Amino acid sequence: MKILNLYAGIGGNRKLWGNEHEITAVENVPEIAKIYQDFFPNDKVIIADAHQYLLDHYKEFDFIWSSPPCPTHSTMRNLKNNCDECEKKYPDMKLYEEIIFLSHFYKGKFVVENVISYYEPLIKPFICANHYFWSNFNIGKLKVIDRGIRTMSVEEKEKDRGIKFDETLPEIFRNKLLNNCVFPEVGLHVFNCAFRIRQEVLI
Repeated sequence: MKILNLYAGIGGNRKLWGNEHEITAVENVPEIAKIYQDFFPNDKVIIADAHQYLLDHYKEFDFIWSSPPCPTHSTMRNLKNNCDECEKKYPDMKLYEEIIFLSHFYKGKFVVENVISYYEPLIKPFICANHYFWSNFNIGKLKVIDRGIRTMSVEEKEKDRGIKFDETLPEIFRNKLLNNCVFPEVGLHVFNCAFRIRQEVLI
């Protein structure tokens, strides 16, 4: 398959997909894109605005995964919105733009991932492993054991996710990247759901 991995980050969602597919990753932060490329040298990595890239290239792919920025939708943002001294922000509606666009115009399989939001979702998602997923295929439940990730050291998080950074990277940067990435087993579960449905259609 030809796969598009948008807002790719360090590729936590992609880690267990294997190398038999042609994968294009889009990430707009060069330093993070380089880390992704080091982890997945066979993938094509593009430094660009993922939102615009989707609009321009969606027809070229069989499967699309998108993880738009989540901070403005998170429960933490709600706490900040309720704090008089905190800066107020609108939710970033690129999330729903992509869901609506893909639902109506894309012919392949797609999934859009985001955090559990502080508000009732405007479009009903699947809920799996503490994530929202909007897709045009069924995403079954996945039981993920609470391993106390937030209290782990950076080294423990790296071991837990099977991701090892260059130790010259600042610890605070490594920690942020690890906290933001989708657990590899969750990425594989969603990928397998899409792949099985695709196979059933082809038979």
